Amino acid sequence: MSGGESMKLTFACVGLGLVLAGCSSSPLPTSSGSLQVVSATELPPPTIADQYESNQGFAIAPLDRLRIDVYGMEDLSQRVVQVDSSGRISFPFAGTMDVGGKTPAEVSRMITAALRANYIRDPQVTVNLEQAAPRGITVYGEVREPGVYPVTGRMTLMRALASAKGLGEFAAQDEVVVFRTVGEQRLAAIYSMNAIRAGAYPDPEVFANDVVAVGDSPARRAFRDLINAASLITTPLIILLQNRN
Repeated sequence: MSGGESMKLTFACVGLGLVLAGCSSSPLPTSSGSLQVVSATELPPPTIADQYESNQGFAIAPLDRLRIDVYGMEDLSQRVVQVDSSGRISFPFAGTMDVGGKTPAEVSRMITAALRANYIRDPQVTVNLEQAAPRGITVYGEVREPGVYPVTGRMTLMRALASAKGLGEFAAQDEVVVFRTVGEQRLAAIYSMNAIRAGAYPDPEVFANDVVAVGDSPARRAFRDLINAASLITTPLIILLQNRN
């Protein structure tokens, strides 16, 4: 490394508190709190529960299959209902209701209220997940078609971006952030697509419930200084956003 490059790297360590060139890690103050750079070369993989849970417990998604039982009513028990693509279900005497994003307990209360409104006395309703549909990856920011894309088989960051029809015309190739929850921690990793294409490090695997932000998305603004420093190193930058315990 040349003297000029070494000076830049040392300055980045002192000014940002990053783990670069042997500097010790310390929290980085930002407008949204304190960020901690993690000594790691890649995001840890999520557990199965991480891929299916939301911040408020398990959230029902389109194409999930639910088992609904109304105690003491044989015709309304052990019914398996599939959530349609718009997040709705239809149930006898309860009608059509929007259940997308709700928990099974919330849907149970919705059906109970609907049955009561149709003169069924004291219904006792239980709703359980029979089968979960594959969850997706959210891709937004400077991509051609932002959205939620299903995970089928092994998915990598480049494949996820390809699902969104590729980077937009003004996308910043070195400013791609992957957000992930693993157990009790919320993490983020900053990747350079140029570095991945050049073989500097592997195309990372991404998982259901990951969020990929590209370019000048609002969620990425807090990492502006980190992104500038990331151009000085040849591995992804892993950041601990929050401990959830």
